[in-house]
Amino acid sequence: MMDFAPICLFTFNRLEETKTTVESLSNNLLSSESELFVFSDGPRNDIEKLKVQEVRDYLREINGFKKIEIYESEINKGLAKSIIEGVSKIIEVHGKVIVVEDDLILSKNFLSFMNQSLNEYANTEDIFSVSGFSFKIKPPKDYSLDAYVWGRAHSWGWATWNNRWGTIDWEIRDFEKFKIDKKLQREFNKYGSDLSNMLLASMEGRVDSWFIRFTYNQFKKGKYTVFPVQSKVVNNGFMQNATHTNTYNRIKVLFDESEEVAFNFPKDISIDSTIGRSVYRYKSLGYRITGKFLTILMKVGLIKQRKTTI
Repeated sequence: MMDFAPICLFTFNRLEETKTTVESLSNNLLSSESELFVFSDGPRNDIEKLKVQEVRDYLREINGFKKIEIYESEINKGLAKSIIEGVSKIIEVHGKVIVVEDDLILSKNFLSFMNQSLNEYANTEDIFSVSGFSFKIKPPKDYSLDAYVWGRAHSWGWATWNNRWGTIDWEIRDFEKFKIDKKLQREFNKYGSDLSNMLLASMEGRVDSWFIRFTYNQFKKGKYTVFPVQSKVVNNGFMQNATHTNTYNRIKVLFDESEEVAFNFPKDISIDSTIGRSVYRYKSLGYRITGKFLTILMKVGLIKQRKTTI
């Protein structure tokens, strides 16, 4: 019998988005067999107190899970500190964890895919994490698997194990060397033209990101992330008042609306070249420049934000 991973849900001040996430999570086929740990970050100022309290009032009403525990922070920790501390607290006890933020819509088989992936690759050290999200990709015509591997992690519904999480150097002690090593930067950017600059911004305190430090550690170790061919996640958080997704949404997703619960995973832990090119396109320099231009047009009101294309 499978030992189901606990779920960590991180929330802040967006009530409607939180409701949507919790409802889609509770509609999962394995929700009643899963333990849910909710981490509610504190307000940054007096104006946010009411919004945070509204979210907390709602959280106390949710049900449909095997067990629910809520942790409310008195202070605002910020996303990175909240996730690092919250995940560490739960994963040290349970050995593995599934992580969800408050702006996601999850397929009914999200928990099924995540738990099966965690079970499948528990002893495969080359796999560092599991992603429930995937961009819309074009696999080879003869590709019969339900998942693929890629060298970059993803933060929209993910999972990992304690024996991977516990190896992460959150301080990035080799950063000064990385800053001057152009060859290493180019190698890192094979998984996205944004990665080196994102790490620089994080280390200089310009962005509050646990994800880029996680991904850099994964890259240094030469490890991979497992992704579903059909995404089990859609990000619902693209809006002008969002903390971390205040950009024009140019993402396309093939969302899994089935209730399939049996998945065929790759045994060969290597990147398929066709899939790799398809994934990289979303993080290529040209694609990002287009996104920045559309973001400017959105912010001045010349175009409207769009929901994730499915």
